Amino acid sequence: MTLDFLGSLQRTHTCGELRASDAGKSVVILGWVNRRRDHGNLIFLDLRDRYGISQVVLDKDLGEEAHAKAEQARSEYVIAAVGKVRLRDASVINPKMDTGEIEIVADELRILNDAKVPPFSPAEDAIANEEVRLKYRYLDLRRPEMQHNFLVRHKVALAVRQYLSGQGFYEIETPFMTRSTPEGARDYLVPSRVHPGNFYALPQSPQLFKQILMVSGMDRYFQIARCFRDEDLRADRQPEFTQIDLEMTFPQQETIFRVVEGFLSEAFKAVGIHLPTPFPQITYDEAMRNYGIDKPDLRLPGLTDVKSAFTEENLTALQIDPNLPVVALRIPKVGELSRKERDDNKPLFDYRKGAKYIDDLKRLEKGFPEATAKVRELAGGEAEDLLVIVAGDAAVHIHASDTKSEGRLSEREIAIYSTAGNFRVELAKKYADRHGIFAITDAVVNSPERETGLADGSQAFRPIWVTDFPMFEFDEETKKWMPSHHPFTSPHEEDMDRLVSDPASVRARYYDVAMNGLELGSGSIRIHRQDVQAEIFRSIGMSDEEAKARFGFFLEALQYGTPPHGGIALGLDRIVMILAGASSLREVIAFPKTAKAIDLMVDAPTPVSEQQLRELYIRPTKQS
Repeated sequence: MTLDFLGSLQRTHTCGELRASDAGKSVVILGWVNRRRDHGNLIFLDLRDRYGISQVVLDKDLGEEAHAKAEQARSEYVIAAVGKVRLRDASVINPKMDTGEIEIVADELRILNDAKVPPFSPAEDAIANEEVRLKYRYLDLRRPEMQHNFLVRHKVALAVRQYLSGQGFYEIETPFMTRSTPEGARDYLVPSRVHPGNFYALPQSPQLFKQILMVSGMDRYFQIARCFRDEDLRADRQPEFTQIDLEMTFPQQETIFRVVEGFLSEAFKAVGIHLPTPFPQITYDEAMRNYGIDKPDLRLPGLTDVKSAFTEENLTALQIDPNLPVVALRIPKVGELSRKERDDNKPLFDYRKGAKYIDDLKRLEKGFPEATAKVRELAGGEAEDLLVIVAGDAAVHIHASDTKSEGRLSEREIAIYSTAGNFRVELAKKYADRHGIFAITDAVVNSPERETGLADGSQAFRPIWVTDFPMFEFDEETKKWMPSHHPFTSPHEEDMDRLVSDPASVRARYYDVAMNGLELGSGSIRIHRQDVQAEIFRSIGMSDEEAKARFGFFLEALQYGTPPHGGIALGLDRIVMILAGASSLREVIAFPKTAKAIDLMVDAPTPVSEQQLRELYIRPTKQS
């Protein structure tokens, strides 16, 4: 088969642009063959590009040469069609296509390139094998679903840029090759050829650089930044990802909240969804008490304190620790579980934190009728709702702190709440088809109102701010208190005197924004005083010499008039994933890695030549 050149042809319209009002126009359209239907003297080619699909008709009686070309065309061939637009007969109008009222009667057809038989067709609605999709990503990205995802991504990024620029933020790029600093995950290292034995690190975030920009008087900075973390992967995590990063001087916490709410509202509006502001706020302790998790999904009912339903004798008989929380979780419309269903749910419960659960309230009712009735009353809901009680197991005492300041949760209490919260999430996922709560979000994501106006996202997308996180968490391996965020987070001023004497009670000026059970972003008011920064390092057992070795350039910068400052970073990929209704970050990242951090399309990572290694003064060792 002889291929044609494009020559002087220029596209007049995209494949998704033509309508009934264009009937009679002479047009040139170009794209890929999505489907081919051969009816002898008539051949129909559905031509596809990023914008849509148009039907092209090749009539042998009107042009034998063009018809002969169409006989050779196959799926994914690149085609140029020249002809006139005509209205379809009323009986063959396709209401599912934007261009369904018209077709192009071609008098000239050029085959600009052929194609091998693809491993899957971009015309398919779903391809089950994700590894095949990732290997042939360039084919996968032709699919309308994927094209839509990247349109969403583009609109979101553009809306964020425009909003922050309008708020006086400068977009400033920070380095990709920097020094290794502890950020909570392993660094990706880049060996230096010029400085043998030394390494750059790819940034896990622009954290220190954006703080230095505040020292530099830039006042308001933002960046849609690439970040790199060598950590275990999952559906909402990739080794390289993109975050909306910002920092500002002299802010109150609420100042940052209003900026974030502003650009998120604009991002949602850009894809046709109204997101109400301001977002609700709760403290970390309130989040754990009410939801058992620091990224609560407000679409689901929260936890209910039901300890008051039980007498001391009840708790003893049930082997429930009376010093720990007793809570009920409720999943609507699940109905009564069978014995097999209850057995199947056991692996979903984390027994390692000293908790136990009761999921058969009918059986509980036989021995403790008054307590069970009170539990049902406190938890509320309907008769067909699933109720599960989670409490501390009196027979299991985990190693955790009981000490706490007035009104603050202890580690052991948090262990029970978090166990209940994780079980709540797992059961909600398992019984999603029964309760139908998540379908509210799917309905808005797929709502036609997004194309014609603003769909109401108030129930489908439930953002929340979580504040006042613990400043430290105890590391069982090192037996030390370590920063729960990063060591540049400011503690609450009124908690400063307990940094060494009672680190468990110290609250950080650290905050998260979560939505529908996903953490969208986290940030904090930073430490701007050198004396406070030194005190934090000492409180975690870091000597002045070690601090200088790790962060010397930053600590020196703090000595030159550092203003109070704070900021936040939100995951762009996660925001787009939610708005696209995608199940994984891989659906909204153009060239993602697998769960084993492999790029199947380019086959990376791979070994490199001995010559390259010698230039870098590196000798690899094989694992035993």
